[in-house]
Amino acid sequence: MKNNIGSLLTNRAAINHDREAYVDSQSSVRLTFGELNMRCNQVANSLIKLGIKPGDRVALALMNSAEFLEAYFAIAKVGGVLVPLNWRLVADELQFILKDSGAITLIFGEEFIDLMTELHSRGEETDVRTWIQVAQDNGETHFSNDYISFREAGSDEEPAIGAADDDLLYIMYTSGTTGLPKGVVHSHKTSFWALLTFGASCDLRDGDIYLAALPMFHVGSLLPITLNVYRGVTSVVMREFDPMRAWELIAEEKVTTALLVPAMLSFMVQVPDIEKFDYSRLRWILSGASPLPVNLIQQYFDIGIEVHQVYGLTESCGPACVISAEHALKKIGSTGKAFFHTEVRVVGEDGEDCPPGEPGEVWVSGEHIMLEYWNQPEATAETITQDGWLRTGDVASVDEDGFVYIQDRIKDMIISGGENIYPAEIENVILSHPEVADVAVIGQPSERWGESPFALIVRLDESLSEADILKYCDGKLARFKLPKGAAFIDDIPRNPSGKVLKRELRDQFPGPAPG
Repeated sequence: MKNNIGSLLTNRAAINHDREAYVDSQSSVRLTFGELNMRCNQVANSLIKLGIKPGDRVALALMNSAEFLEAYFAIAKVGGVLVPLNWRLVADELQFILKDSGAITLIFGEEFIDLMTELHSRGEETDVRTWIQVAQDNGETHFSNDYISFREAGSDEEPAIGAADDDLLYIMYTSGTTGLPKGVVHSHKTSFWALLTFGASCDLRDGDIYLAALPMFHVGSLLPITLNVYRGVTSVVMREFDPMRAWELIAEEKVTTALLVPAMLSFMVQVPDIEKFDYSRLRWILSGASPLPVNLIQQYFDIGIEVHQVYGLTESCGPACVISAEHALKKIGSTGKAFFHTEVRVVGEDGEDCPPGEPGEVWVSGEHIMLEYWNQPEATAETITQDGWLRTGDVASVDEDGFVYIQDRIKDMIISGGENIYPAEIENVILSHPEVADVAVIGQPSERWGESPFALIVRLDESLSEADILKYCDGKLARFKLPKGAAFIDDIPRNPSGKVLKRELRDQFPGPAPG
């Protein structure tokens, strides 16, 4: 049997036609699997009528919404290739992605009308021929078609399946924190193996209610929601994240599972009077995208919620490592072991596996690894070894029992006086201070040491001083790891997956390091 990701919705609708599939956090939209599949078929048949053929790229610039899911499964069914756009990017960045991917159709939300008007005005700088706008009141621009009219013009009959297995499913562009974004290419097969891997490694149950808060253009959101369709789980979808609303939804919708990045968890735990919300059905929260502070895991444990650290990448279609419930507290701070259908190594510069406790680069292998970087064969060759291992660029160590501890990005590592310093270790210490809300540590040039750590802090109390922070760290870190200075800022800049944009911070605080 050939696998097509769009057909998962067809099959689920046949089995659980009247079970709720999608709940919108801000509107009254609630769709069963049957209703979602009907809408998807309408979009699919309209895409075929538009002339979309297998392999054609279709871009989406949509906030989390039913329309995003309809279009995603429709594109998959007809054999198109989804290009989900990070709508937080500026016009120049989106122009690059559209041109690089060769997307010929773009479906966008009314929130981005100014941005899309700007892109449309650039003419042949993109290959987009058809612009379709999702608007509340059937609104259109002079250059776009109305999405609802487009959808409703299509038949709700199942379309002919246009792709399967090794055919491309989507090109998902990385956030571009270190340069121009790269298009990560996944097929129906790699995505399907990611679903099997995720499902075999996490305690997901029939009838679960899942809170989806990450943007759907991110693999950390799209994969779990696809898995929910595969497993018959209801997705409660937040259009935009709000910490108070997250607690309300957990109570109102009887949420049982969720995936939230550490920054979201940090904001949520700062909500006053959490105990007034009924979260008694919440079995666990997965958290990834950046190292999870140990004190944050403990804070949630203290209120009776298990937080399991997960580690994954767009290039691995999500899965790499996850910690099980039985080890979440015994191995607090670890991201666990490899997912079920996955292999993970921590490798030194000599290409050999590192002994316990020694940091090295994380390598990942499995049927869910990306095919390539779109149009970038050299970058692909640098990232995927000849025997199929994905070089992640992340630093970790393993303990005697084989549990993986993610430390940092290799490119964020600070080399001070010949010693390697991983910012996440310093950040963990500073975050344990009761008056610190958020922190990021960067390296600044040092005439004496080459580089020295410098901390950027969001404080809860205005009286907290640089001297307080430096004194707090003293004795908790080796001397060479101690930050040489600190500054206070209103917000830590992050990309949509929660990763700190350290390049921005280095530009803003270039140094040199104090002392």
